Amino acid sequence: MFDATNRGDSAAFLEAFADDAVLIDWGRAFTGREQIAGWDRNENIGVHSRIDVTGVQREGSTTVVGVSVSGEGYDGGGSFAFQTAGGRITRMEIRG
Repeated sequence: MFDATNRGDSAAFLEAFADDAVLIDWGRAFTGREQIAGWDRNENIGVHSRIDVTGVQREGSTTVVGVSVSGEGYDGGGSFAFQTAGGRITRMEIRG
């Protein structure tokens, strides 16, 4: 997902998610690939985001990745909390 974002590859970005995945962006929920594709166009690759990983930690079954984001949208730090199954993201929550 990070590599796809940084390459500007929306197809690869969507392939990282399960069909019924949920993406939570500061309380807003995007469910399924169609809604996640819209989020990607408006909030991620569509605004030329670049995401650099600053750290990784486990919280039970959740992987929390510290990030530094730049581009024409959000610009700053934060973290993404991931849950996965079958090699795909089932839930991604953007945290401050």
